[in-house]
Parts: sequence; structure tokens; C-alpha cells
Amino acid sequence: MHIDMPTRYDLERLAAARDPHSVTVYLSTSSVPADSEKNQTKARSLFGSAVKQLQEGGDKESVAAVEAFLHELLESPEFWFDMGRSLAIFATPTSILEFRLPNDLEDHVSVTDRFAITPLLRASTFPNAALVLAISQNGARLVEVSADRPAEEVTVPGMPRDAASAVGLDSIGGRAPSGRLQGDEGRKVRLTQYARSVDQVLRPMLNGQSLPLVIAAAEPLRSIYRNLTGYAHVAAEAIEGNPDELTPTQLADAARGVLDRIYAADLVALKSTFEERRTNGRAATDLSDLARAAAFGAVETLVVDMDAVVNGSVGDDGALTLDADAGNDVIEEIARRALGTGARVLAVRQSDMPEKAQAAGILRYAV
Repeated sequence: MHIDMPTRYDLERLAAARDPHSVTVYLSTSSVPADSEKNQTKARSLFGSAVKQLQEGGDKESVAAVEAFLHELLESPEFWFDMGRSLAIFATPTSILEFRLPNDLEDHVSVTDRFAITPLLRASTFPNAALVLAISQNGARLVEVSADRPAEEVTVPGMPRDAASAVGLDSIGGRAPSGRLQGDEGRKVRLTQYARSVDQVLRPMLNGQSLPLVIAAAEPLRSIYRNLTGYAHVAAEAIEGNPDELTPTQLADAARGVLDRIYAADLVALKSTFEERRTNGRAATDLSDLARAAAFGAVETLVVDMDAVVNGSVGDDGALTLDADAGNDVIEEIARRALGTGARVLAVRQSDMPEKAQAAGILRYAV
């Protein structure tokens, strides 16, 4: 399964983008290569719907430019062989951006002056996906984990066969050619060399990723790898013990437990901070208050109900107007403003919302 998780910069850029011919397409996809044609067929139908909507109000030149981007994507067979569980596409007459996501998202097409970002926020908040590095002196494996798909071992070009071969010795427990490294000291040095070799071959594959990396290893290799890896998203909790006898499925099951605990702790911390800030006016759930706070750059963290939609508009000064016939979702508009001022924005289930609100904000200062 191929995953391209959006970075913070991606989210900010998409939230701020404005073009009267902005096309957003979300479609559920199969990660099985044999289903690539089915993925293309579904995409062709949704793309056709987007172009039809464009033609109703767009100029011919802009419509043709967007249609050319979408057609080029459809005519790239190799792209459709490497899918996640959903595909998000954002197109204008001058650009197109795609993300292959680990979450199941509903099919959706919109054509307005801005991109629909709430589903993308859902996918990037708690992606329910991870990578597991199972490493021992006998070898290393990288396993891809998703919420409810079978775990898959990833082929990593250049991965060392084992610790001894990585350092050019028959055994990491013996004396080095110089005769100076031996016993526990020599073994630790060679394990460090081995871990660095593993990290180096993984870096090209992890570049641009933001999924948690869960280490499955025994000490001291677990700490050695954690201390030297250049990957920024290593999970604090590890899968302890020797992973050699664990199958990809067993590693994935253990990793999902780690993810659940990470997400649960994050939500508990958010709710606790929200309650603390409530006492001094630095937290809010009222949409009007949140819209004004977002306009002033006062939102530090915004949590929104991933399924809530409230039609209306938000003025430049943060004034909120509710209108059942309006085409914009004010919750998403508040999220856009918050992202643009550096806030952390999360989309969660209603049951996980502070005070069961549609949106909740932790503020930098009272407004």
C-alpha cells in the first residue's frame, strides 16, 4: 500500500488556496494492484462529474486545463497500481496535487473557489496507520500497517542481511581486526554501525513520510536505533523483545495497540488542557467565538467534529453568519483560518469532542 500523507505545509497551502475553478475529488480505492483498473474506472466517473460541474460556470480555457490534468492522471497506469485506501485530488487550471491515504473516505466531488479540506483533516489527524521496523542482530524488516488491511512487509533495497554482514565480520561478538574492540564494548559499537546502516537504507523510503514508526527490538538495539535515526516520527512506545519470531500480522497487531494508546493519550491531554483554559477564558466551543478567535490568530489548537456541517459564512473580521442555503461550511472555514495562523487542527469523532461540541478551541489568549 502506497501512502502520501500531507505535511503541515500541504494542509496550510490547500486551506489558503483560492481559485474559482478549484476541484476536489475524494475516492475510496483498493490497494491491491490487480484492482488498478477498477480504481481508474471509479476515478473516471468522478472526474467526469467534476468536469461537468466546471462546464456549468467556468470559462472554456480553464475547464480544458483542469480536464487535461485529470486526463493525464487517468492515462498514467503506473500511478493506479500503488494505491492506499483513499485518494484525494486537488486541481486548478494551473496545478494538481494528489495524496494516497490510509483511511477509508467517502467518494466526494466539489467545484468551488476553494478546496474541501475536512476529509483530509480526518485522514491526517489519526491516520490509523504506521510503519514497524522489526530489527535484531539477525536482520531487519519494515512492515506497513493499516487499520483493517493485512500487514505487508515492504521490500527495502540495500537492507543489510544481518548485523555481522553489515560490519563485514563473521560475528559481532568477536574481536575486531585491530584487536581493540571486544566483549560488550565491541558488540555495542558493531550494533551501532549496523543500526546506522539500516537507517541509511530506510531514509529514502521514509523521506516525506509522517506516519509513526514503531520500533520492534530488544535492548540495547532498540535504544541504539532510536538515538541515531534521522526519522522525526518515531513512536515513544516500542514493541519490546526479540521480533524474529513475530509475523507481520503479529507485529501489526502490536503496533495498532501502540497507535491506540498514542491517540487516546493525545485526546485526554487535549481535553485536560481545554478544561484548564476554560477557567480563564482561553477556550471556547461557541462557533461565533471561534470564528472571531481564528480571525484574530488567537487559536492555538482547534478540534472539530469530523461529521459536523454548519452552512454559512465567515467575514474577514470573523463575523459568523448562519445560512442554511449557503454553500460553505463555517466549521471548515474556521479550520482554514486557524491553519493559516499556525494552529494545530484536528478532526475527531463526535464522542471524542470536548463537551460533545461541534468545534472546540484552545486559545493563545482570551478574545
